[in-house]
Amino acid sequence: MKIAFFDAKPYDLPAFGRYAKEYGAEIKFYETKLNIDTANLAEGYDAVCVFVNDDVNSAVIDKLYSLGVKLIALRSAGYNNVDVKHAFKKIHVVHVPSYSPYAVAEHAMALLLTSVRRTHKAYIRTKDFNFSLNGLTGFDLHGKTVGVIGTGKIGGIFMNICRGFGMNVVAYDKFPSGDAHYVSLDELFVKSDVISLHCPLNEDTYHLIDKAAIEKMKKGVIIVNTSRGALIDAEALLAGIKEKKVGAACLDVYEEESDVFFHDFSGHIMSDDVLARLISMPNVIVTSHQAFLTEEALSNIAETTLKNISSFFNNDGICENELCYRCGNVERCQKDRKDRCF
Repeated sequence: MKIAFFDAKPYDLPAFGRYAKEYGAEIKFYETKLNIDTANLAEGYDAVCVFVNDDVNSAVIDKLYSLGVKLIALRSAGYNNVDVKHAFKKIHVVHVPSYSPYAVAEHAMALLLTSVRRTHKAYIRTKDFNFSLNGLTGFDLHGKTVGVIGTGKIGGIFMNICRGFGMNVVAYDKFPSGDAHYVSLDELFVKSDVISLHCPLNEDTYHLIDKAAIEKMKKGVIIVNTSRGALIDAEALLAGIKEKKVGAACLDVYEEESDVFFHDFSGHIMSDDVLARLISMPNVIVTSHQAFLTEEALSNIAETTLKNISSFFNNDGICENELCYRCGNVERCQKDRKDRCF
């Protein structure tokens, strides 16, 4: 199995190199992202391995198909950057549905705790031997209401963490399951002191948090997003912060992150004015798509990705983690993965 690996980072190499030997894979690591200008690099390879900021649109899929690539292997759970519908009957697509939901849920809580207890500001102060407590007053999470949008594995774990803090949990999901207290989206906006996003990005959830949604929220609401950036209209969020409707924002993702995150721009002028203004706000915390980044998650991602590729090429094109458009229900395949998607 020959794999062209795009958007490779130093932290990807150890785990993928280790499991490549186990699964008999030959991997070529490219630092560049996959897009229409770099797709030719996949010539001669059986599969491409991509991450969240690779642009696998219809033109890229057609190019990969013409080069003989048979499989697109996402090393992520989300797949909004891949035109799965256009790939149908051309190239198969697989993903990693679960690598470490604990990593993402714990990072969401870490961001929330940092924000409400001002630990990031205290750290900077004490580095300068400033031990004043002025301006560091936070508030208890205990007794507050958290609204969780998306109650899959990550959202479910985050709800359990919040319950451990004594928070009241309300939830919204298009496909309710489990023992959560589900409410309408509008009711969640109205009741929640904290809103945390854990849903996928699709046509229904694009700019789920917009100006109209923010207007329904409590004054001083804290918004946490460790899912996908475009769930939030960044300009509406910025306006909500400036108007003091939004009390704080904790963001691990950003809707225009693809040209910014994972790169060092510390010696340059930030060209994205919205992101620059968000970061400049004292009540905004931004991490650069870091929530997944634990040793356990990286190992699970590498193992599952290479297992997916091996399963596809050694099991007559069948993989349990295929994103199949044939049934019209991409992740909930009605064939139970017993047949080829096409």
